[in-house]
Amino acid sequence: MTEESSVEELVIDDVVPDQVIDPVATLTNDLQRLQAEYANYRKRVERDRSVAHEMAIGAVLTELLALLDDIDRAESHGELTGGFKAVADQLNSITSRIGLEKYGTEGGAFDPQIHEALMHDTSAEVAVPTASKILQPGYKYKERILRPARVAVTDPVGE
Repeated sequence: MTEESSVEELVIDDVVPDQVIDPVATLTNDLQRLQAEYANYRKRVERDRSVAHEMAIGAVLTELLALLDDIDRAESHGELTGGFKAVADQLNSITSRIGLEKYGTEGGAFDPQIHEALMHDTSAEVAVPTASKILQPGYKYKERILRPARVAVTDPVGE
């Protein structure tokens, strides 16, 4: 029995009798912690909602890219006239207003981050790898590449 009483004495000795637990301070700390957790939760949910919204718009715009390519080809061949031209102009203005950007210019430096090389050539007329011909324009939505520009690349001679 002396062993049991010595164990009880050790446990009792760990509790400091001078320390008074203030219930108001404890509850205040708990409330502040819960408020901080809730604020972080709200921020995380809002951020996730924003990302999901942008992903959904990007998915819809990606599906429209083939249609926009067809409209561009029809316009370049002079087949876009009358009512179809009005619809095409309206579609282009809506996608631009949403934030879809077309990019890719001939003669610009080749950047593998935003270009997809489909053809390759060499020339003494260029000093750096150059997108010499835009085969299909690229599209981006809010700095996210939906489709890279498909280009013909001209490298300098000797590289």
